[in-house]
Amino acid sequence: MPAQLSAIVIDCADPAKLSAFYREVTGWKVGYADDDFVYLGEGPVQLAFQRVPGYVGPGWPDDAKHAHLDLQVPDVEKAAGELVALGATRPDFQPGDGKWVVLADPEGHVFCLTPAE
Repeated sequence: MPAQLSAIVIDCADPAKLSAFYREVTGWKVGYADDDFVYLGEGPVQLAFQRVPGYVGPGWPDDAKHAHLDLQVPDVEKAAGELVALGATRPDFQPGDGKWVVLADPEGHVFCLTPAE
């Protein structure tokens, strides 16, 4: 039984605020929103944000981190600077010997910027 991925859902404290950050990152439009959920994107896979009462973001580096997004960009350092200006943070711990940059979104979810090929 093959299943098709339809959404990646990220738990958070404030779906509206976090989705606004990722709208800037991806350029995707809001497909659905209410007080507890926001879905971005019009393609076969959406990025969604779900309110979780008392949510505390993951730490980095921390073994409790379960998943992260990899985003390809033309210029990693330029994109990192722009995303930090939007509210991301750049942790001190940067694995990968400069092959990618680790950032954390405004609620602490880690994501990586990799060079577009």
